[in-house]
Amino acid sequence: MIRLAKMDRRLFLLGASASGLALSVGSAGAQQRGDASAGGQAEWRQQYDSSPLRDKPVKSDAPILSPQTIAATEAAIGQFQQIVSRGGWQMMPTGQRLKLGSRGPAVVTLRGRLITGGDLQANNANSPIFDSYVEAGVKRFQERHGLGATGVVGPQTIAAFNVPADVRLKQLEINLIRLKSFGQNLSGRYVMANIPAAYVETVENNVVATRHVAGVGKMDRQSPIMQAKIYNVNFNPFWTVPASIIRKDLIPKMQKDPNYLTDQKIRIYNKAGQELQPSQVNWHSYEATNYMFRQDPGADINSMGVVRIDIANPHGVYMHDTPAKGIFGDDFRFVSSGCIRVQNVREFVAWILKETPNWNRDQIEAAIRSGQRIDAKPNAQIPVYWVYITAWATPEGAMQFRDDIYSKDGFGPGAVTAAMQAGDSEPDQ
Repeated sequence: MIRLAKMDRRLFLLGASASGLALSVGSAGAQQRGDASAGGQAEWRQQYDSSPLRDKPVKSDAPILSPQTIAATEAAIGQFQQIVSRGGWQMMPTGQRLKLGSRGPAVVTLRGRLITGGDLQANNANSPIFDSYVEAGVKRFQERHGLGATGVVGPQTIAAFNVPADVRLKQLEINLIRLKSFGQNLSGRYVMANIPAAYVETVENNVVATRHVAGVGKMDRQSPIMQAKIYNVNFNPFWTVPASIIRKDLIPKMQKDPNYLTDQKIRIYNKAGQELQPSQVNWHSYEATNYMFRQDPGADINSMGVVRIDIANPHGVYMHDTPAKGIFGDDFRFVSSGCIRVQNVREFVAWILKETPNWNRDQIEAAIRSGQRIDAKPNAQIPVYWVYITAWATPEGAMQFRDDIYSKDGFGPGAVTAAMQAGDSEPDQ
């Protein structure tokens, strides 16, 4: 039985390229085994490889701020109204972990939940076996909810499953209003940063050009919702530490480790521009807030990484690279003091400067390698929108939901966020 389950999994992983083989073997297997509840039998009967679900990608070329997304979200509201009118969905039992090979009543509940959400076909709804089709449905669900697509159902995924259908409906209705305030008026080239999704996309001619995972503001240091323009790109930037970070971070760190500033290559300057030594400052007071703290350039240590993108705004925030690339693999990416850290920043900058003479990819790389402070101004300032969208749908039919990290939807703290914090933000695995 174990061998058969492994064979079934290998055939599934062959995907579309071997779908005909999988279906033919499944048919033969059904003839040989009949309708027994043998492990893996649900795999063949479901015929996931020929399912329309495989033709509905979660990601879309349509921008989040677009008429297509508005229309898709309106359609999603209609579907959720029907789900809510039928009583919503069954809650998943908590305190357990389900994965490939699991069996039992909880898997039956899981199947029903995936079917209701459109992530699994209705075949074999009562099977107690967590097979590779259930795993694929879980991965699709996780991707739609901004979670790592591990295929394992743990605390974070269960928290997302257990947000009631009427709450999801209200989220869609609230966010439709937000989408309509933008999506029918944008044109040309622009950048969109969706704060709850910790995600950035560049857009031109109403098509997504590049996508970037991002790190955004912590709950107590929120990234602002704003409209602004990108006017400059700084290669190998200095970092001038904001006063709030001096108070909240630098002073406590220096109290614990007097070598912290030296190790981080952060220099102290008084108002006359004279450099001070850390030993000259009283770290058991707020004296440090009277000085300027500036970190030397350097991709290995500078908080800006190799590039900073200047945005004209009253909040003093910007977008930038980071030496801490590991955050981009986390589900919980609310880590900054308000600025937005951008994954694959070189690709992002290349898009910003693509219409600017003398700034092709080779020249961008050369500027970074030089280690020198160099500025590049886009030939036209590029609109940038930092938005707060927690629910939307794609034209392909994927309904997207994100936790209301800053509690702006009005439903209180997000369940997924609570589960992530309890689990130290590690993905379900």
